[in-house]
Amino acid sequence: MINWTTPNNDIAALESRGGEDSPTHDCTKNHALVVFEPVDARDARVVELWIHGRSGHTQRAYRRYAAQFFFHVRKPLQLVSLEDLQTFASSLDTLKLKPASRHRTLSAIKSLFSFAARLQHITYNTAAPLRLPTVRDTLADRILELDEVKQLIAATDTPRNRVILQLLYMAGVRVSELVDLRWGDTQARRGGGQITVMGKGGKTRTIHLEAQIWATIAATRGTAAADAPLFVSRRGGPLDPSQVLRVVRAAAKRAGFDRAVSPHWLRHCHASHALDAGAPIHLVQQTLGHSNVATTTRYLHARPNESSSRFLPSV
Repeated sequence: MINWTTPNNDIAALESRGGEDSPTHDCTKNHALVVFEPVDARDARVVELWIHGRSGHTQRAYRRYAAQFFFHVRKPLQLVSLEDLQTFASSLDTLKLKPASRHRTLSAIKSLFSFAARLQHITYNTAAPLRLPTVRDTLADRILELDEVKQLIAATDTPRNRVILQLLYMAGVRVSELVDLRWGDTQARRGGGQITVMGKGGKTRTIHLEAQIWATIAATRGTAAADAPLFVSRRGGPLDPSQVLRVVRAAAKRAGFDRAVSPHWLRHCHASHALDAGAPIHLVQQTLGHSNVATTTRYLHARPNESSSRFLPSV
């Protein structure tokens, strides 16, 4: 039997512990824990099969969503009706979550049901007709100007934290990719260097780094072995994504930003600024590890440089 935990048996706490910018946050931390298990032990096994092979932060988030769902319905997947799913969706509305949080939770549950149906664990995909909430595209809100990125990096409090922000921006890596980096994943090259990261879906990609950022990174190695993390926590292990979030938030506060900046914002900035500077879209796609160029194209639409209004007469 695989156990999940819910804080104080409080369904609201499951989502409130993980905010918009902290999908990796452990919803059980600092709460009195009550062990919760799905009614059917086979459902727990299906969940583990469903999340297998996904990144660590995705697994934690999906377990949280599954625990929240099973806590609400309290019945096996096979017996869950569309009405149960709609009631669960309505319960998310009462928690006053942001639309993106509701969309993310329900998308995960729909994915779980689709997977269970493919395994023939359930007779049919009950969640297929479930409508997802409409979400406004807020990508443009999460792209800083170049001067703001410079201010953010300059506001870091230690050389290590400065390198963290520089690498998030210059390489466009995800925070999970950054904390997983080992010195063996780095390599010097003429005129710079490169890092090799493991991205979504277990896909590996190599990112070239210009001489300046490479020299800054290489200077922090010292005598670290090839299997040592690039960025070490106080306990000597790799940083946790939540620690990187705190580093970015602290720098944003010192820089005087009134927005909840997250590490992923620097990835957005990389894509937008590179495209604005004339980088080929397929190169940006390759650097960021987007499986589909349509994902990269979103950045062109998020901050257009012109519009058809230019062709209209003055009024």
